[in-house]
Amino acid sequence: MTQKKVPDKLTDPSSVSNIHKITPSIGMLTTGIHGDARSLVQKARSEAAEFKFKFGYDIPPGVLARILADQAQVYTQHAYMRPLGVIPVIIGIDEEEGTQLYKVDPAGYFVGYKATASGVKDQEATNWLEKQHKAIEGGFGSLMFDDVVQTAITGLQHVLGEDLKSSDIEVAVAMMPSTEKTGGVFEGGRFKMLSTEEIDNHLNMIAEQD
Repeated sequence: MTQKKVPDKLTDPSSVSNIHKITPSIGMLTTGIHGDARSLVQKARSEAAEFKFKFGYDIPPGVLARILADQAQVYTQHAYMRPLGVIPVIIGIDEEEGTQLYKVDPAGYFVGYKATASGVKDQEATNWLEKQHKAIEGGFGSLMFDDVVQTAITGLQHVLGEDLKSSDIEVAVAMMPSTEKTGGVFEGGRFKMLSTEEIDNHLNMIAEQD
């Protein structure tokens, strides 16, 4: 999830986004320089397509994170190569591991998370997430879908110190497929952006809880 900042009042908000779909089951949140972000997204999509062509199945999020981290590290080895000024957060579905979340540092370091934050006030957000994770019995992994989305929105509102509207934020989710509909056969996950109406519903549910 990310706060949506439109640089100019005349800009079409629908053309501004920090969340990108890499494959049907993997998405990427980018914070930093938009030009670098577009380049990194293109690189990620290319690597994912090449992996699918070569091996016949979708690239796992962890493998994609490692490839992007290795490339970022190469950029730090030469004076004539500028590291990309963007931090990608990768979320997606792995057929064996389930849902996965990775953050890649421009220096070439990457690690998996149960929850993470990136960008302005990321440390405050991380501290808030740590407290929530400890307070919830079983951690974030025990929450239902609606609770996960509302926890993320509540955390963003808490850190920014303001009430958000559906037009102010973008929310995307990586969902495990229902094996009941596929006869017990795993058919990959799904990465999707929530619509303005869906975000409104979650904001209303948060307001009712208060």
